[in-house]
Amino acid sequence: MTDVLRDCTVVVPTIGRPSLDVLLDALATGTGPHPAELVLVDDRPTGPPLSPERPGLPPVRVVRTGGGGPAAARNLGWRTARTGWIAFLDDDVVPDPDWYDRLAEDLAALPAEVAGTQGQVRVPLPEDRRPTDWERGTAGLATSSWITADLAYRRAALAAVGGFDERFPRAFREDSDLALRVMDTGSTLARGRRWITHPVRPVDRWVSARVQAGNADDVLMRRLHGPTWRERADAAVGRRPRHLAVTAAALGAVGLLVAGRPRGAALAALGWAAGTAEFAWARIAPGPRDRTEVATMLATSALIPPLASWHFLRGAVQHRRVTAWRGLPDLVLFDRDGTLVHDVPYNGDPDQVRPVDGAREALDELRARGVRIGLVSNQSGVGRGLITRAQVDAVNARLAELLGPFDTVQVCPHTPEDGCDCRKPAPGMVKAACAELDVDPARCLVIGDIGADVGAATAAGAASIIVPTPVTRPQEIAAAPHRAPTLTAAVADVLAGSW
Repeated sequence: MTDVLRDCTVVVPTIGRPSLDVLLDALATGTGPHPAELVLVDDRPTGPPLSPERPGLPPVRVVRTGGGGPAAARNLGWRTARTGWIAFLDDDVVPDPDWYDRLAEDLAALPAEVAGTQGQVRVPLPEDRRPTDWERGTAGLATSSWITADLAYRRAALAAVGGFDERFPRAFREDSDLALRVMDTGSTLARGRRWITHPVRPVDRWVSARVQAGNADDVLMRRLHGPTWRERADAAVGRRPRHLAVTAAALGAVGLLVAGRPRGAALAALGWAAGTAEFAWARIAPGPRDRTEVATMLATSALIPPLASWHFLRGAVQHRRVTAWRGLPDLVLFDRDGTLVHDVPYNGDPDQVRPVDGAREALDELRARGVRIGLVSNQSGVGRGLITRAQVDAVNARLAELLGPFDTVQVCPHTPEDGCDCRKPAPGMVKAACAELDVDPARCLVIGDIGADVGAATAAGAASIIVPTPVTRPQEIAAAPHRAPTLTAAVADVLAGSW
């Protein structure tokens, strides 16, 4: 059991809520084998550094997104991890004392075709009164499927589908979407035996109105997964048809009144009042029915139908041309001469290394998103006796000083006449880089300036972007599947998911 957690990273996205300390205390005092690492993803736009250190925790690393939302935060967490398993926890849950032990048992018991395992969730409700509307909603987490409050995935399964779809901006539906895409690959998901507690966090009286923004996310789910997505994701149907009817009645009442038809306006207003009253009572009846709860339910029950309808329509417009999520590549390989640096033929002098404009910033943007980067460079000058391999290595070392470290560096020292399988457009260097970093070539991208770079990518099963320079032949540009005018533009396309 200990071995399986050595190949597991726990990822916790957080916005620095006080509940994070409760979670970290629980993880610090938990019994059993510890995972390889705990990655905290600080998703605050600004703020002081987190202080997670305490005795008993596994090794802790903190990374920051700058406020990209929960999907982007989880993606950064798993992309920076190097273990075979990624266990996600929310920052407002409390794992049981034996959570490590039970997680190890859950992972060890899974056959290869199972891509992930969900923990069990308990939501404590008041014992001295009936729960409020918000408390009942939170309690639904106990029976929800594939929520990332506690869900462990194989890293390979996450990489295969590009991780979480970052077009889901809230902590809503992004986990169900991921589960459906993973299962679409032929994998399955299972329920484990480990337990967490998910307390009901305090909220203001308008929270139920704000969460209606999730109606736009439901539209995105339907666009991506079809009309049966609710059944597949085990998601409740909800009241949207009734909300639309109540909203239509309200708009009809106003329109008829303006048109000088008071009788019709009165009937429409009566329909709106009846629908709103029915909705309010459905929320009031099972609750504590105290003055505060009743007032909140009455106010929000009038607001929710038009808000739900508005967000539904907004989503229908926003996502009308949505395409399948691809995510970021796991690895971007760059040609060196003409792509990252200005080309100096057969350069063996580190002092002549001059990066192209924006190269450092572009590579840093990829690193900040957890994308690994590498170098694949034909250096036939070695085979021709014009430079030495030591000089090539010195130039590459200078490049790393100027642009930051590379996760892999692949060099072909052969001439075209040698007939090797590493010189681009042969796929050898691309395949070697992927093998070294355990990356599926289908999740790899090659950026270069000539057709040989594109050819090497294609032969290896990777994607490619060509960034033309004066030496690029017109037919190479025309044949490239993806073109960008500059290195900066190419990386911008990658970060936008277009690669």
